[in-house]
Amino acid sequence: MESASFISQLGIDWKLLLSQVVNFVLLLIILRMFVYNPISKVVKKRKEKIEEGLAKAEEAGTRLREADEIAKKKLKVADGTAMATIAGAEEKAKEFEAELMEKARQKEAAYLEKTEQNIKAEKEAARRAMEEEAAKLVKQALIKTVELAPEKIDEALIKKAVEQVS
Repeated sequence: MESASFISQLGIDWKLLLSQVVNFVLLLIILRMFVYNPISKVVKKRKEKIEEGLAKAEEAGTRLREADEIAKKKLKVADGTAMATIAGAEEKAKEFEAELMEKARQKEAAYLEKTEQNIKAEKEAARRAMEEEAAKLVKQALIKTVELAPEKIDEALIKKAVEQVS
């Protein structure tokens, strides 16, 4: 009984120790059944949800990268189309500009021709007016020179004098 005396010298009551061990084991069993297992299940379900979420996030990331690649390809195609459209528009603008320039040249030529015709008509009108004025002056000069009555001066004579002056 030496070991019993040694335990008693330390102040440990073996019956009390045994009851505490039994209580601890019972508490451990109860906690395991009602606390640890439910918490373990909840943790396990959470872990599965987290892993599932990570897998979905990875899949979403992959899809996002694929969508980005598709978008980049479409942007390249759109850029090419836009550049072709711009080039076509520039070409049409150049053609339109050439047409406008040609129309402007034609209008200018028509305007110049019309102006030349107007100038010729004005020259002709001025020439006629001068001839009439010259005829009047010649008639007056003849009247004064001959001192005859104006009725006697022949129109044919006046025309002949105007032609010689011209």
